Amino acid sequence: MYACTTACPFPVRAALPDGWRQECRTQNLPEAAPVSPSAITPEGGSESSVSLREVGEFRLIDRVTTDRVQPDTTVLGPGDDSAIVAAADGRVVACTDVLVEGVHFRLDWSSPEQVGRKAAAANLADVAAMGAVPTSLLVGLACPSSTPANQLEQLADGLWAEASSVGAGLVGGDLTSGPVIVVSVTALGSLQGRAPVLRSGARPGDRVAVCGRLGWSAAGLAVLGRGFRSPAALVNAHRVPEPPYAAGPAAADAGATAMIDVSDGLLADLGHLARASGVAVRLRSRSFTVPARLAEIGSALGLDPLRWMLTGGEDHALAATFPEGAELPPDWVEIGAVEAPDDAGRAVTVDGRPYEGDQGWVHFAKS
Repeated sequence: MYACTTACPFPVRAALPDGWRQECRTQNLPEAAPVSPSAITPEGGSESSVSLREVGEFRLIDRVTTDRVQPDTTVLGPGDDSAIVAAADGRVVACTDVLVEGVHFRLDWSSPEQVGRKAAAANLADVAAMGAVPTSLLVGLACPSSTPANQLEQLADGLWAEASSVGAGLVGGDLTSGPVIVVSVTALGSLQGRAPVLRSGARPGDRVAVCGRLGWSAAGLAVLGRGFRSPAALVNAHRVPEPPYAAGPAAADAGATAMIDVSDGLLADLGHLARASGVAVRLRSRSFTVPARLAEIGSALGLDPLRWMLTGGEDHALAATFPEGAELPPDWVEIGAVEAPDDAGRAVTVDGRPYEGDQGWVHFAKS
């Protein structure tokens, strides 16, 4: 995942392009502050900002699970010691991602509902990258007992909304206390009879292709980090990604040999794929079309939009390799080729050269 910082070290130096709006001229943004929740009233209460401590764990769980629609794959949903999920072909794809307040999201930049959608999307995209269809989410949530209960309801609404967009449901989880909000999501999926598409299947001669947006979340982070809240398209791309979920199974059906979710940056994630496969990935910069909006914002900020596309994370596009001569599924764009590794051991190059600078987000390497 590509993480956001908690303060902005950059002064605003550029003229504002059309459609921009500035909300902060200080060099450092204020500390993350909770958004104002709408009214939620416990039994006998009338406060407009009732905390989790006042509402209670089990009443909150009831509020976020009652009357929710579950998919047919859910045999038994929330309320028992474990959920039961149908596995049509006897195999279950499973993955987990963790989002931490102040590292992966800020509540003065994103609404709780957007945080919920983002947390779900990160996992649903991983399932799609295996060539599978998401079926279920399990959610672990830690938060301070003083957290407004309505924030947590909104976060749950976001989780449900993103899961429902792919026909999945929330089938269980856990709620506990902690110093900040931490959302841990486990996604389950079904291969529906397909062979899984692993990172380790790329072979020399394969074509490298990508499906989905690249660089939008990184551009949105750059905008937010400089104190702006627009252009909305870029800011919202950072708040809530739009992974091409259906493209994963489509790639599997088209014979994809390897696939990965682009969460840490295209170069970084293709590096993971190349090393797992024992190959080298050679990208062509001319194969990337920089969207007009990214070009405009890059010019205004004095930044290279292609760098966002190559190294920016959290768009959750899908990158895959396909056999030479194979027809690419709709919306997939060829960006390079797979070769045998060279003597220098370079996993990924752009136009025949190693890419200078960071290739994406690396956990624990930065503060």
